[in-house]
Amino acid sequence: MAAELDGPRLEPRRGPAKHLIVFLHGYGADGNDLIELGRAWQPLLPDTAFVSPHAPEPCGQAPVGRQWFALTFRDPNERWTGVQKAAPILERFLDSELARRNLPASSLALVGFSQGTMMALHVGLRRATAPAAIVGYSGMLVVPENAKPEAFAAEIRARPPVLLVHGDRDDLIPPQALFLAAQGLAALDIPVEWHLSHGVGHGIDGEGLRHGGEFLARRL
Repeated sequence: MAAELDGPRLEPRRGPAKHLIVFLHGYGADGNDLIELGRAWQPLLPDTAFVSPHAPEPCGQAPVGRQWFALTFRDPNERWTGVQKAAPILERFLDSELARRNLPASSLALVGFSQGTMMALHVGLRRATAPAAIVGYSGMLVVPENAKPEAFAAEIRARPPVLLVHGDRDDLIPPQALFLAAQGLAALDIPVEWHLSHGVGHGIDGEGLRHGGEFLARRL
């Protein structure tokens, strides 16, 4: 049986949690990498709980880091295979966290970075109940190689509002991935907004952080 996920949590600043934001970190990091975003957003989201689980696998290229799935860049379908493999583990974690706080599925929002964005979009668009929002930093929409658009579209069960943020100097996942993802989501009738952070590489700057927090505050 696959290991269950766990990671750092932040309690709401005010009262019992009315919403839950789950952070999904990037390749080679862990849950501690993103939980500080929750501290930055607490003034905007005072009745929101935050959790940032460690990905299920040790990272093959970062001894103390974690990965949602392995990356070799030798198989054009490895991202697709990877998100499918990791999805059930993440789904169980989301359901258990919502149940632990006695929250409805509609109170959930997902925030991903890089590989975590791939997971947020893959899982979030296939939830039986749509999340309130998805924010994806420096990532991409993973689709199978040579997939027929109608077959891919048939998998989509939820159409939450999505914000994509990317640095225009990103040399790990090129900024073109933002535009491809935005076009792909729009073709699926998913409401999508995007922001390009000028002069930023593979990371999150203050402007991107502000956009993400304000987007979530409008939807939660």
